[in-house]
Amino acid sequence: MPRALPEAVRSIALGGREIAYRLRRSRRRSIGLTIDRQGLRVGAPLSTGIGDIETLIRRHGNWVLGKLDSWRERPPAPALAVADGTTISAFGAALTLAIRPARRSGWRIVGDSLHLAVSAARSPAEALAAALRAHARSVLAGRLAVYAGRLGVPTPPLRLSSARTRWGSCSPRGVSLNWRLVFLPLPVADYVVAHEVAHLREMNHSPRFWSVVEQLCPDWRARRNELHRLGPAIPQL
Repeated sequence: MPRALPEAVRSIALGGREIAYRLRRSRRRSIGLTIDRQGLRVGAPLSTGIGDIETLIRRHGNWVLGKLDSWRERPPAPALAVADGTTISAFGAALTLAIRPARRSGWRIVGDSLHLAVSAARSPAEALAAALRAHARSVLAGRLAVYAGRLGVPTPPLRLSSARTRWGSCSPRGVSLNWRLVFLPLPVADYVVAHEVAHLREMNHSPRFWSVVEQLCPDWRARRNELHRLGPAIPQL
């Protein structure tokens, strides 16, 4: 039996409205509901019937509709103006951009400045995205090793994600982390890393899973709240 099936798009009537949802089946133990800018996403065990899935969605119908409306009312994240002298935040550190043209693109952090060499083949925004992605890989790989060590498991392979609405995931192939975590304070990004590392022990969201998260990150609730508060305001790049 496959570990996961392709995502399917279905719809359900809730509160007099037709609500589309994305259903993904995998070897998870329970049904999970997630609301993001793309709508309702449902994760379900491979063997769970559609009737049971939609019964649970209806049971949480008010919550689903409220969250969907909340997402629709949020203003879009601002676009980042990439220019010489612009200040950005990278894992909570304020960095001022120092941009210069060059034959080859490159970057380096010196003190509180991010020096960005931009070739003619790239826009400053593209060069900055590449630099921040590389910086994120370096920092997140280190944090992944720290939390894996605390749990006493081998450090898993790291893959960077560009997803717009998902911060991380864990599978037998390793851990995936969103490079845009670079825009968040390091303790908040650390919560995401700890969350995914905990899945190496418990591949679910059971009470046992959350006890592992608490072992790795005792104040995870406060950090998760900050993630929910700050995440929607991450600038577009």
